[in-house]
Amino acid sequence: MVNNQIIDDRDTPVSPMASLSPLSPEDLAALQENLREQRLFREDQLRQIAAVPSRTDALIQRRSAAQTEVRVKLAASARMVLADVEAALDRMAEGRYGRCHLCRRPIDRERLMIVPQARYCARCQQVREAGR
Repeated sequence: MVNNQIIDDRDTPVSPMASLSPLSPEDLAALQENLREQRLFREDQLRQIAAVPSRTDALIQRRSAAQTEVRVKLAASARMVLADVEAALDRMAEGRYGRCHLCRRPIDRERLMIVPQARYCARCQQVREAGR
């Protein structure tokens, strides 16, 4: 199973700088702010989904099963993204942010700017997705 393995590409040289984060302090501050904004957005999204009034049985009967299913899936997705965002903020606080969980190499700055909660470098993410 790929999830629990560390990918080791012995043919790819690792530079001495690979142990350093590819991110500047300004990058980290911007990414942290982005993650905090995402956290607030997802928390608000979950509050809105949960705030659908539970009125009489007649109203519940009129709501279609499809609408309920969409709400359940949206809430599950929001909870997943929120967990990823919080995990990224935890990694920042612990000084482990920006390292791939599988190969342990730095995640490209460009990838983190697009997906700040990324746990894997692009290569390892492709390997994970191919294994599904």
